[in-house]
Amino acid sequence: MTGEPMLECRGLRRCFDDLTAVDGVGFQIAPGETYGLLGPNGAGKTTTISMIAGLLERDAGEVTVDGKPMSTHAVGAKAAMGYVPQDLAIYPDLSARENLMFFARLYGMPTAEAKRRSAEVLEVTGLTDRAGDQTKKYSGGMKRRLNIGIGLLHRPKLLILDEPTVGVDPQSRNAILESVEGLSGAGMAVLYTTHYMEEAERLCDRVGIIDHGKLIAEGTRDELVSMVGEGDRVRLLAMGNLAKTAAALAGRPWARQASATDQGIDLVVEDARSNLPALLTEAAAAGTSVRSVEVTEPDLEAVFLHLTGRALRD
Repeated sequence: MTGEPMLECRGLRRCFDDLTAVDGVGFQIAPGETYGLLGPNGAGKTTTISMIAGLLERDAGEVTVDGKPMSTHAVGAKAAMGYVPQDLAIYPDLSARENLMFFARLYGMPTAEAKRRSAEVLEVTGLTDRAGDQTKKYSGGMKRRLNIGIGLLHRPKLLILDEPTVGVDPQSRNAILESVEGLSGAGMAVLYTTHYMEEAERLCDRVGIIDHGKLIAEGTRDELVSMVGEGDRVRLLAMGNLAKTAAALAGRPWARQASATDQGIDLVVEDARSNLPALLTEAAAAGTSVRSVEVTEPDLEAVFLHLTGRALRD
């Protein structure tokens, strides 16, 4: 990371009676970076971002946003931040446009600017055609998109999104993810919490894995996957002398493991995408006819299982 971070938090801790919900969490987010906080339900994600957003007192730790210290009473730090909560924060009897105008005035925008910015947000969130409809008539995905739009109204430097795709249909979910993808390109820092591994892999420049209130790993997707210590799994559906072919492939420097099965050969291969042509050439030379190839790369789910001994959704 170069330059000053847009968000920096250190040693965050929060207890509820005998439960330690967050224990020593700390990370940074640079301008234009999307940082994913990945963990199962109950891991401490929402408590962490509630402290970062100044909504919840922390027992220990420090938070700065845009160089300004954050607290429950901070004004300057909160002004630089947009927060999109997991629970919908919209008025069902108001239209999307009326909701946006209401929140724009809460942000202190003059009427002309509020109208202009509301129209821009409606366009970004794909709600222009339904801008005049009461939001209680919206689908769950449309409500989520409006929720995000409210957080974007004042052009924050840091946007916090707490599991914004929970409970929405696949089409709306994809629209939300596309919207988020465009934010970091515009220079906005984004903190994105999720328990969906595929969202973190798609959106995030770096990911912090949180479990039982502790940040147990952090890095880019490739850095985290390298912690698993295994290669890509390759399954060949093939015919021929499979045992001979498996032995030949096992002797190659990029093959960590190769074994014949009833219908083909299973391998563990370093960087399968790069070495697949050599693998297929070697198999053909050994007299095997390959009918199909299936490659499974380690993912963040595998990282979480490796670190905790359980699946992400357990």
